Amino acid sequence: MTPFRSMRLPEAFRITLSAPDDFEGWRDAARRMIRADVPPDRITWESPADQSADLFTQGDRRLPAPPADAPQPRTSRDFLQLAQSVILHSDSTRFSLLYRMLWRLQSRPRLMEDKADADVRTMEDLARNVRRDIHKMRAFVRFRVIESEAGDHYVAWFEPDHHILRANAGFFVRRFTTMHWSILTPRGTLHWDGEVLQEGPPATRADAPSGDPVEALWRKYYASTFNPARLKIGAMLKEMPRRYWKNMPETALIPELIAGAQAREAQMVKAGEQDFGQQPQSLAAVAGAILACRRCEIGCNGTRAVMGEGPQGAALMIVGEQPGDTEEAQGRPFVGPAGQLLRAHLQHAGIGMGQAYVTNAVKHFKFVPRGKHRLHQNPTAKEIDICRWWLDGERALVRPRLVLALGASAARSLLGKTVSVQKVRGEPQVLADGSELWITTHPSYLLRLEDQSRAEEEAKFANDLRKVSTRLSELSGRISTEG
Repeated sequence: MTPFRSMRLPEAFRITLSAPDDFEGWRDAARRMIRADVPPDRITWESPADQSADLFTQGDRRLPAPPADAPQPRTSRDFLQLAQSVILHSDSTRFSLLYRMLWRLQSRPRLMEDKADADVRTMEDLARNVRRDIHKMRAFVRFRVIESEAGDHYVAWFEPDHHILRANAGFFVRRFTTMHWSILTPRGTLHWDGEVLQEGPPATRADAPSGDPVEALWRKYYASTFNPARLKIGAMLKEMPRRYWKNMPETALIPELIAGAQAREAQMVKAGEQDFGQQPQSLAAVAGAILACRRCEIGCNGTRAVMGEGPQGAALMIVGEQPGDTEEAQGRPFVGPAGQLLRAHLQHAGIGMGQAYVTNAVKHFKFVPRGKHRLHQNPTAKEIDICRWWLDGERALVRPRLVLALGASAARSLLGKTVSVQKVRGEPQVLADGSELWITTHPSYLLRLEDQSRAEEEAKFANDLRKVSTRLSELSGRISTEG
């Protein structure tokens, strides 16, 4: 009889991460295992959301210690950037995929450039799914208000496909900084009290309110932006799948709007203009609506909209291009370096800021990230034209006698076409509503100049403002005489 021989199984390891999106934990463990020369098929990766039982793997306490002289793992920036998105996916094999890629990168440093490689393609597919889920959350979260003695608290319910809740937290903090809100999901919750962001356990749909008075505003806003001439039902369903409709109050209007689209399109063609619905009836309504505006990509970039400010009956309206970094942070127009320069020149020209209503052609800050900084990026003509709806609403409510446009973007928002500032500056143009348009350079342009060039341009800028001041006095005298 052949004696029994024990069979020694190859040593394997189980690594349990602290959270489904624990990129830092995965990276530290992966570095250690690479330095210890542990191949991918010897590791089982888990997180609290996708644990599995494996009798032949050992817990984290038995992880091998790498040799003291083991080199640090080699990787690439492309891999690290993509990995931070991949790890948010709900696929339970994502950790193994990433470690396998890291293992292969040690012998093939340029592996990420091979777009035909199966692992590279899988990483890109998973990251694409995560980015789409992040976009859906930003676009389709709808807050409902709960009134209490402590004030209004806004609660939203969302069902993400992937582990994107914490990755999306910064967007909602920046967008709704002044609100007290909670976002409830089956994967966890976020709570913001205006100062501190807290995480909570998973929730159920029953924990969220089902309706509130704000829904009427959502429906009215959605109906006013529904453009039947651009209706493509297939594309709409691809971008806004039906699974999100149950949490969005405006979707109840879609069947009726689609049914009447053909008739409305015919009316628009006959009228020769687009139908954007009824203009807001107050500046407060404009302010509330631009917070929810996502008509263009700038409205979806995570910044909060900055409303104009000033007396509603101001004789002068000043229009800039867009809020900058400082304006977006404070939620007020023209409070940054360019705004301070403008205020100094206005005061020298005899124009008090209290006399003017100041606003921007584009209501959100468009920027390019550079490390910890956000660098200004010019809005496109299309983005300016889309946001013109809100500026027209402000003008209709303020009814200024004179409008001062600072720069080409502001001029386009008022004229509907691009003009050369240097050719038209300092001379009035009559707008359709009877007000006068004066165009000059934007003060941020002056800040970018140096020495003699800046001195010359500032002199031109000051001269333009003196003309505006003189014209305002004339218009004021005419009003007094007419009165």
